[in-house]
Amino acid sequence: MAKGTPLCVGLDPRWEALPLAIRAAYADTPAGRAQAYEEFCLRILELAAPEVGVVKPQSAFFEACGPAGMLALLKVMQSARQRGLFTILDAKRGDIASTAEAYAEAAFDVFDADAVTVSPYLGRDSLTPFFKAGRSRGRGVFVLVRTSNPGAGQFQDLATGGRPVHEHVAEAVEAWSNEHPGQAGCGDVGAVVGANSPAELARLREMMPHCWLLVPGYGAQGGTAADVRVAFQERGRGAVVNSSRGVLFPYRPDATDWEDAVAAAITKAKAELPAVS
Repeated sequence: MAKGTPLCVGLDPRWEALPLAIRAAYADTPAGRAQAYEEFCLRILELAAPEVGVVKPQSAFFEACGPAGMLALLKVMQSARQRGLFTILDAKRGDIASTAEAYAEAAFDVFDADAVTVSPYLGRDSLTPFFKAGRSRGRGVFVLVRTSNPGAGQFQDLATGGRPVHEHVAEAVEAWSNEHPGQAGCGDVGAVVGANSPAELARLREMMPHCWLLVPGYGAQGGTAADVRVAFQERGRGAVVNSSRGVLFPYRPDATDWEDAVAAAITKAKAELPAVS
């Protein structure tokens, strides 16, 4: 990572948390919110691009704004790539056959994402279209393995064959990653593993030595820099640690110096996380 940090800035624009200076310029309508999200995210990119190498726009917030929101997402993705940032489209897609192919085409061709998040619940045939599309374009896929939400364990921790379901998924993801290895030793299929349980994170890193890990849950969700250290390989490599709310909204909405607060939050996160060499 050229910026020397595993920090990924999650672009999750929330209307009620945006700076009042931005909200005041737009109507509280789907189209107005889309414009506000675009302006806010573009300003975040200006602050983040010199400091980090990865951003993760969350598709849902833009989709909720209808056609204008999708156009705003496209502009944000384009701006990120123009700034040399690696883009992860957080869409958590999961379907089969031609539907999965269409989702993959949208992620890689329309939004030009470097990687997209997907759900493995429907099995390998729901992921093959993403693997095929990604490999033909030099892109990647992050598969949900053990997520950071409170209810994740309801299904992901169920025991089957003497192990929790998420370990079976991890085993499959490691095999899929090894199908198309990269020069750095990791393949083009990565895993989403939350920071909330360091013991599980350490175990899953052992099970997936050839996978990039996308680690949510750091910052506002309670995960600490100490919790995520077990995700890394030598020299701080092999993992991307996402922070969304902790970086985007470290200020009161009426603050006039909100950009300074965002810049300070990015600097703090970089200082806490291991350096990449």
